[in-house]
Amino acid sequence: QVQLVESGGGLVQAGGSLRLSCAASGRTFSSYAMGWFRQAPGKEREFVGVISWSGDPTYYADSVKGRFTISRDNAKNTVYLQMNSLKPEDTAVYYCAAGRTTAQAIYHPDGDGMDYWGKGTLVTVSS
Repeated sequence: QVQLVESGGGLVQAGGSLRLSCAASGRTFSSYAMGWFRQAPGKEREFVGVISWSGDPTYYADSVKGRFTISRDNAKNTVYLQMNSLKPEDTAVYYCAAGRTTAQAIYHPDGDGMDYWGKGTLVTVSS
């Protein structure tokens, strides 16, 4: 069992940066791949990126590649999403999720393959 809590969301201007954190409880955190997903108003949830249990490799959606970076600190039971060069279309509720493999995130980009979810944190990018 893994409990996940996201933080770090907020309002930022276009071109700015935010770093989201996802704190996990449960002693098996380091064995899970961790994914980030997002859901914009009126849209379906979509894959943002995923990091393996070891921290390498990582995979990203084309829409965020080169702007977003996922990292993790297994000693702190925390995964991060560094978001740079933010755009208004990045506005969404961002969720972290745990799954047994990175494939669960990649091949189920709507998130249905993941095992545990946080409640999300809102990111709003103003133009």
